[in-house]
Amino acid sequence: MMLFRDARHVPSDLGPSVVAIGKFDGLHAGHRALVERMLDDARELGARSVAVTFDRNPLALIAPARCPRPLVGVEQKIDLLADTGIDATLLLAFDEELASEDAEAFVERVLVGALRARRVLVGRDFRFGRGGAGDAALLARMGAAHGFSVEVMPDVASEADGRRVSSSWIRELLDAGDVERAAALLGRPHAVRGEIVHGLKRGRELGFPTANLSQDAEGFIPGDGVYAGWLVVDETSYPAAISVGTNPTFDDVSRRQVEAYVLDEHDLDLYGRRAEVRFVSRIRGMVAFEGVEKLIVQMTEDVVRTRDVLRIG
Repeated sequence: MMLFRDARHVPSDLGPSVVAIGKFDGLHAGHRALVERMLDDARELGARSVAVTFDRNPLALIAPARCPRPLVGVEQKIDLLADTGIDATLLLAFDEELASEDAEAFVERVLVGALRARRVLVGRDFRFGRGGAGDAALLARMGAAHGFSVEVMPDVASEADGRRVSSSWIRELLDAGDVERAAALLGRPHAVRGEIVHGLKRGRELGFPTANLSQDAEGFIPGDGVYAGWLVVDETSYPAAISVGTNPTFDDVSRRQVEAYVLDEHDLDLYGRRAEVRFVSRIRGMVAFEGVEKLIVQMTEDVVRTRDVLRIG
């Protein structure tokens, strides 16, 4: 997949194109339906498939107090889009200049000038341009003048209960620790990504050495608790019991941590490496134990349950 971070960097011969525009936070089932339709339309028209997205939620600039935590970081989003098989992504910096650009100017500069769009796909609640003045109706009017059609994709509903799939709903599920339901809406296990750093080494003292993700890890950290999942380093997946929280038994950690105890590995040296932690199922909530002995008993049980969940011996 080609990646452009400025419309001026798009080569003049990239188009014609079919374009999907959106935040694509999490690239959930609704987003994937939009991308899949784009791919189908691009094949039909003999055009390039291009996703247009942003380096942050526009609310981060416009109304920071109302901006939700992102489900994925920028690099995660780029990788997820690349995995869909699209031809290119235009990742725009949502800065003051872009926020103040009129909707009509955005269409002419990006969709017409840079991408030579022949079809543009958007979601039902799509808004763009200064003050959110642009919508699908404006796109359609401008498309008639500039030679592209517009399609508004319908919502995608959960097969389980018919509720509209959205990034907000997935955040609610992750906050509650329901990573299994979140995975069903995402189409994959939810993950966070970051560098493995040194911690307090308390897990090693207890017989359960952990790989600790840095505080600037990408991705939405689910609710406190212990999870079964995978630690992925350089395309190698290690089964892991994952702790999220502040270690309340010791009450000396001020910030939430993501720590992964890798099963059946005793000599891994992962410090300084980039890793992804993938959450499969929540085993239990986070509790403060009365003494180290009870904590060790519970951690041993956590490992047993992790094996069961991941179906490993």
